[in-house]
Amino acid sequence: MEKREHTMVTTNGIKMHVASVGSGPVVLFLHGFPELWYSWRHQLLSLSSLGYRCVAPDLRGFGDTDAPSSADSYTVFHIVGDLVGLLDALGVDRVFLVGHDWGAVTAWYFSQFRPDRVKALVNMSVAYRPRHPKVKPVEGLRALFGDDYYICRFQEPGEIEEDFAQVDTAKLIKKFLTSRNPRPPCITKEIGFRGLPDPRSLPSWLSEEDINYFASKFNQKGFTGGLNYYRALNLSWELMAPWTGSQIEVPVKFIVGDLDTTYHIPGAKEYIQNGGFKKDVPFLQEVIVMEGVAHFLNQEKPEEISMHIYDFIKKF
Repeated sequence: MEKREHTMVTTNGIKMHVASVGSGPVVLFLHGFPELWYSWRHQLLSLSSLGYRCVAPDLRGFGDTDAPSSADSYTVFHIVGDLVGLLDALGVDRVFLVGHDWGAVTAWYFSQFRPDRVKALVNMSVAYRPRHPKVKPVEGLRALFGDDYYICRFQEPGEIEEDFAQVDTAKLIKKFLTSRNPRPPCITKEIGFRGLPDPRSLPSWLSEEDINYFASKFNQKGFTGGLNYYRALNLSWELMAPWTGSQIEVPVKFIVGDLDTTYHIPGAKEYIQNGGFKKDVPFLQEVIVMEGVAHFLNQEKPEEISMHIYDFIKKF
């Protein structure tokens, strides 16, 4: 089995850490929060063994990639710009794009801005939602779920970092990755993230070694870079005004677990299943809802996810 290579690439004014393996058509994997390139460890090996060059960066603000201090440096334009620069630096014209969580959000925007660079997209957990012309995203979420909704709680610089710092990082990562509660995550200031229940034991798909890898990188880097994605949501919304009403015009397969909190946002199931999603993403070819699977599906069901990716991208 080929060994993963780790390199640093200069792109869009930052240095980006990239893990890669294999040769052939390029698959670019985009991780979410609180994660790293490592979330795709299984898919990198599976897809590279099937004849693909698999590339998984630590996104801006995460792991061994630079983390600019200002939240204003984390708009979707910065994140997509980093990735276009990465492809240029690697000498790659078009890729298969695979995203999960914030990586999925980024992949929707990448496909919107630069469909010429995307052969096909496999996205997970976060369905595309078109820009609301009048309501800023954080205000919309606050109206829906209240001030304790996690994205609203993440807005105040320093506050959540302080909350996170009261828990051992490995413990905190365990709490995030093993959560199977599909209800919207609302966490009061009194309870805090430190008050989330500890898993009794790790599930079979997650080892102490995995947890320690994530924890070591977040101990080095802190969480601010990842939190800044949420803090730039409203700024991204303002800058996205010219794209109001535009569609995603690349071939898409979408996968979500039926225990994923994103699938239980009011209206999400109806949007995904009843034609709204297909209207906004006209080349949506498949929707897979995985039974009994929670948010971190690429780690929870690695073989199935690898096969779902392969079965789709091999058509192109």
